[in-house]
Amino acid sequence: MDWRIVRWLMCGCLLMAAGACRARAQAAAAPLGLFTEHTDVGAVLHRGSVEYDAVRRSYKISGSGENVWATADAFQFVWKKMEGDFTLTADISVLGQGGDPHKKAMLMARQSLDADSAYADVALHGVGLTSLQARDAKGADTHEIQANIAAPKKLRLQKYGDEFTMWLAGEDGKFHFAGGSMRVPLTGAFYVGLGVCAHNKAAVETAEFSHLALNTKPSGLFAQAYATLETIDTASTDRRVAYIEPPSPVFGFRLAAPNWTPDGASLLFNRDGQIWIVPAAGGEAKAIDTGYPGVSSTVFHGISPDGTMLAFSGFSQDRKTSIYVAPTGGGVPRRITVQPPSYWNGWSPDGRTIVFTRTRQDARTPRALGGQGEVGIYTIAVAGGEETRLATIGLGGSGEYSPDGKYIYFSSDRSGAMEVWRMRPDGSQPEQVTKDGAGNWFPHVSPDGRLLAFLTPHQRDSFFPATAAEIALRVMSLAEGQIRVLAKLTGEVGTMPVPSWSPDSRRLAFVSYQGFTAEDLLPVPPAPAVVK
Repeated sequence: MDWRIVRWLMCGCLLMAAGACRARAQAAAAPLGLFTEHTDVGAVLHRGSVEYDAVRRSYKISGSGENVWATADAFQFVWKKMEGDFTLTADISVLGQGGDPHKKAMLMARQSLDADSAYADVALHGVGLTSLQARDAKGADTHEIQANIAAPKKLRLQKYGDEFTMWLAGEDGKFHFAGGSMRVPLTGAFYVGLGVCAHNKAAVETAEFSHLALNTKPSGLFAQAYATLETIDTASTDRRVAYIEPPSPVFGFRLAAPNWTPDGASLLFNRDGQIWIVPAAGGEAKAIDTGYPGVSSTVFHGISPDGTMLAFSGFSQDRKTSIYVAPTGGGVPRRITVQPPSYWNGWSPDGRTIVFTRTRQDARTPRALGGQGEVGIYTIAVAGGEETRLATIGLGGSGEYSPDGKYIYFSSDRSGAMEVWRMRPDGSQPEQVTKDGAGNWFPHVSPDGRLLAFLTPHQRDSFFPATAAEIALRVMSLAEGQIRVLAKLTGEVGTMPVPSWSPDSRRLAFVSYQGFTAEDLLPVPPAPAVVK
């Protein structure tokens, strides 16, 4: 054979081998598009798999695993490591019929590949439920916020600082903030990617992720601030979005102070000097006629035990706060207290008496409490008449009857730290209820008398934050005295200043705030002028 032909053949083979090596190297370098690797996290019976379509920018991911929940996870994860802020966006289809209704496809960020790692994700369940889930520390419990939108077309997970938020879009492709946020401190490099969990350790389920986008410069949310009306189940700690306030500047939140209606179907809240009502399951909010703008409502309001009357603190043209009552469905308000300022706190169980607080002038306390100081607790008959002073409690407030009428609960710094106290309805026999020195405000006893809910700011101080800050919603078992955290959130005075228990004692309503970090927080602006 001609040596030139042999050399040509040998060169051709070498070139083909080199090309194959390059192809294998390229495939090994970037087989997963935006991501670099995939693995099963936690204990799974069936190994997961990934198919990447570079043309469609889509991923078909199959995963086993019992759950992504509680203190440990088991699922298939496609990931890359990164640092800083991001938005991860995708269309998600959960493929296949049947299987566990809570099989889930997820957009996720997690600190490590350990099963009990801190993480946050947006999860689309097989039944269409969409939720923001998070474990804020290694080995901690998972919590979630359920959106009131089912089976969205597009999903987005957004990280800004330690705050994770969920955004959803329908067929029009326009993303909307889905309410609520979770704070998860991820340090250094962390993992970002896509996950699939069968929610059944014996099964394998598949989901398709398409139109992927990973943006390392989030924008849109943090030029504005959002307020979210949420409910939380005290047993499961599941949070659900009921209503999202239209975005406003970072300062000046308007949505505040939720109450439940006696039938448990709707929630009342305050916004811009008016009281509004919205279905607890989500829907359109409607204003209740309580004399606005002649009488402007504050964050202190609540429905009478028989459901017929609405009491609220409001101010008229003189800007002095007094207590009014009006029909629950709306109507001309009747003024009860004469001497301002008077802040409504609660109804007696028989509906005949109102307990309220009054403060004297002092610059120590927040503007939301009138910019005043030492608090006195009073009662007055709903029909009107003389006020009865029960006690002076220093800084504090939120006098509220227990469901059996045997006590009035309130917050006070009389022990040195802000704690929950209670006394008899005539002001006698005061006794301290919480004793952890954490700074506990706005106590509310469940209708069945078993649990005491209250707010605890992250920063211990002499007063409750009048601007948005990190706080914890906690409950205490009155029989055993055990305290547990239901939720950590960003809140302020309007988060839960009034009775917020559902009639069946299973859920609490509160307002959380999103769209900023600690550096963004600004002082509360002056009170808005009364609209004429």
